[in-house]
Amino acid sequence: MKRYYKTANSYFHERFGCKVYKLALDGGMSCPNRDGTLGTRGCIFCSNGGSGDFAEKQCGNIKLQMERAIQRLDGKNRGEHFIAYFQSYTNTYADIQTLRNLFYSAISEDFIVGLSIATRPDCLGKDVLDLIAELNSIKPVFIELGLQTIHEETAKFIRRGYTLDVYDSAVENLKKTGAHIITHMILGLPGEDSEMMQQTAKHIASIGSDGVKLQLLHILCGTDLGDLYEAGSISALSKSEYISCLCDCVRCFPNGTVLHRITGDAPKNLLIAPKWSADKKHVLQEIRETFAACDIILQ
Repeated sequence: MKRYYKTANSYFHERFGCKVYKLALDGGMSCPNRDGTLGTRGCIFCSNGGSGDFAEKQCGNIKLQMERAIQRLDGKNRGEHFIAYFQSYTNTYADIQTLRNLFYSAISEDFIVGLSIATRPDCLGKDVLDLIAELNSIKPVFIELGLQTIHEETAKFIRRGYTLDVYDSAVENLKKTGAHIITHMILGLPGEDSEMMQQTAKHIASIGSDGVKLQLLHILCGTDLGDLYEAGSISALSKSEYISCLCDCVRCFPNGTVLHRITGDAPKNLLIAPKWSADKKHVLQEIRETFAACDIILQ
């Protein structure tokens, strides 16, 4: 039976009526896994860039930062409509006035059609949720939650720092704000097989996440995960293993789910493994060919 899913590009074009580009930004925040609240070393896979290695660096002026991010885009592909994407670290981990000033400043620009905020489920207090609802009444808001896995043993191993019920409550609360919810899931976490990954996908689907980012586990220099790999304690997925697991997980989502990501990027200067992932163009081509053979249709 054919399964139909939306790509991020088609979803944004449908929603905004035009091609939309995301401006990856650094809001200047930290993370409870880094500032001593929950830990100081971050999740074991997270680089010093806080998952925002490709984000435009903070310069103290968000409007200038967005302008610089636009300038970084290839000239022939540079559009006129953008989503301000706060990517680095935990972007609701600040006092509410700081968040209000930052996000309102970003969406005040006419070329910004939406706001995307990457954060943790345990950093969404009532004041933050109220602000999200307020912002969403002005321009569409997308909230990205780093779940990665539903399995508590894995969550402890990667030092995620919260339990599954915290994610479930966050999704329930975010739905009341009207924001579009995007859940991050990592494929290839140590100790997890395809069935465990599918269980995570099924939970994300059952909880009603609007979209999902399916991310290959990248093993990077300077991370505890990298040290474990170099010591021979863990391994990385092969390309065929990843694509097989990806197909199995995608089938767990209902028709119409937005697949905001089906692989991912890693800075080539930091990437230890898997090396095959550095050739993203060909990886995506092979994924699409396999999807077509498996009756998974991207619209």
